[in-house]
This record gives sequence, C-alpha cells and structure tokens, in this order.
Amino acid sequence: MKTTQTKVALGAAGPQVFPLALGCMGMGAGSLYGGGDEAEGIATIHAALERGVNLIDTGDFYSMGKNELLVGKALAGGRRDKALLSVKFGGLRGPDGAFIGHDARPAATKNFLAYSLSRLGVDHIDIYRPARLDPAVPIEDTVGAIADMVKAGYVRYIGLSEVGVETVRRAAKVHPICDLQIEYSLLSRGPETAIFPALAELGIATTAYGVLSRGLLTGSAPTGAGDFRAHLPRFAGDNGEKNRALAQALARIAADKGVKAAPLAIAWVRAKAAAQRVTLIPTMGARTRPQLADALAGLDVTLSPAEVAALEAAVPASRVAGTRYAAPLMATLDSER
Repeated sequence: MKTTQTKVALGAAGPQVFPLALGCMGMGAGSLYGGGDEAEGIATIHAALERGVNLIDTGDFYSMGKNELLVGKALAGGRRDKALLSVKFGGLRGPDGAFIGHDARPAATKNFLAYSLSRLGVDHIDIYRPARLDPAVPIEDTVGAIADMVKAGYVRYIGLSEVGVETVRRAAKVHPICDLQIEYSLLSRGPETAIFPALAELGIATTAYGVLSRGLLTGSAPTGAGDFRAHLPRFAGDNGEKNRALAQALARIAADKGVKAAPLAIAWVRAKAAAQRVTLIPTMGARTRPQLADALAGLDVTLSPAEVAALEAAVPASRVAGTRYAAPLMATLDSER
C-alpha cells in the first residue's frame, strides 16, 4: 500500500495534518455502536499513528468519558507527540446514556475542558470544539471562552461542529477557526450548497465524518438495539431497503474499478471538496485495523470528473431515503437551518 504521507494545512489557521483522520467514537465499552473491543481500539490508534495519521478525534460525551480514557491509554508511553487531539464537548447525557441537551456556556466550556485534560492524561487539547451550537448561548461567548483557554495554553486551535454559515462567520470574527466538522458523503451532500463555499472563502477546512454513512454505504447493518444506527431513519424499514440499493450501486462501480466501496466513497468526498476549493480531511470511524487499512486505501484512489459524475448518477441525492438523524436530533443542527 503506497498511501501518501504528505500533510496538509487544516485551514489557514490550523496545524499540518495527515490527509485522513481517525474518529474514535465507536471504540471501546459503551460505544454508540453497541460495545467494542478496547484492546483492538487501542491497537487501531497505534496502527494509525504508525502510518502517519496524526489527527485523532474524540468527544467527552462518547461513552460518558470512557472513550477519552481509551484514547489516553493509547497515547501513553511516548505517543502523545505523534497525535493532534480533536475533542468535542457540550453534549449532555443522563445516567441511562440518553442525550439530554447541550451546554456551551463559558463556565461549562472551561469545566468540560478540565475533565477532558484529566481523562486524556494530557496538558493541552490541540483542537477544541463545541459538538453543537447551544441555542441559549451566543457562539461568540463559547468561542471566546475557548480563546481564553488558548491564551492560557490549554488549547492550541479552535474548531466548530455542525454549524451553519452565519455561525461560522460570527465565530471567525472572535478567533481564527481551523476547521468545521460536519457530515458529508454520497448520501449527505448538504454542505455543498452554502457551507463549502463559505469555508473556501474564509480559509477554513472541514473534517468530514459519516463519509461511509455509518457503514450504510459498505453494507454494514445495526448489530442490535444497543447500536444507535438501529434508530436512524436511513437504516429503518423501507428507507433501509431503498438506501441499500444505492449502496449496491456503489459496490458495482467499485468492483468495476477494482477497489472496495469504502475507498471509493472516500475518494469521492475528497474529489468533490477539492472541486470546491475546500480542504477536506475524511474523519474515519475505523474501530479495527482492517477498517483502518480500507480507509487509508481511499487516499490512493483518484477519480476523474467523469467518474465523479458517474458515481453521482448511480447514487443520486434525490433517491436517498430518510434524514441522517431522527427529527428531534435534526432540530438541534444549526447546519441544517
């Protein structure tokens, strides 16, 4: 495997990163995917670092802190300097695991940061970002609080997640923003209309998650009630059947090209973002080393404009059935307004 090691700037204000990031949400006990092997998760992080992947993404509410503990274990023993830690905060969860809101008040922001530093076992977070816009708190206040932590040395860069153009612009007036984390895939093309053009204008990168539509594009299915995908509209009932037909179309094109579906889907998002002059870093939720290998292979797949168009014709946005989250969660997304 020849995967390029050339790093790119994460926006005009960000650090140099490998062209693919590792998302850790699905790793370890209490994962939203219904559990996971902690040892394999740690081994996957180690394998990613060895391949040059340096952007490692987690959230303080993933597995109610257990995910940060797992990442901290993986970086112990001299690996911290190989990683750029991207941490989301603000998601509130009850003892039963239910999501119960968002809190991005300045005091809460600094409190969440203190606990993340402790769980991760580090003295600073490289990129810190609110997971969602808190409708009760102006984005200027939240970003201002993180900027205080930048000045104090506890944070290096500021990012955003799932916010719209107006919020991005307001935030960037307070402090330079390196990247916006947002879902983007063959099945979720919303950012192309207004968000990507604004990012290109402002010199802000995007760390794209859900590139494989949580496994839907590669034929993966929910493993049980504990797998949050079982509650997503795109996996359920008739929607699931229609979307699996789209995934089969992708698989056929991948087979004709001599690659797997995952690398092809990754190549597509990279090609589309490049066409819009946006630096896009696929943030892949690889839970195992084989999944990581498939993701890295996507960096070696190149697509011509004709191939990009053929993929979009085979997997047309107009035929995607269901929203990416259930209605209550969709209502919390500033990026969808």
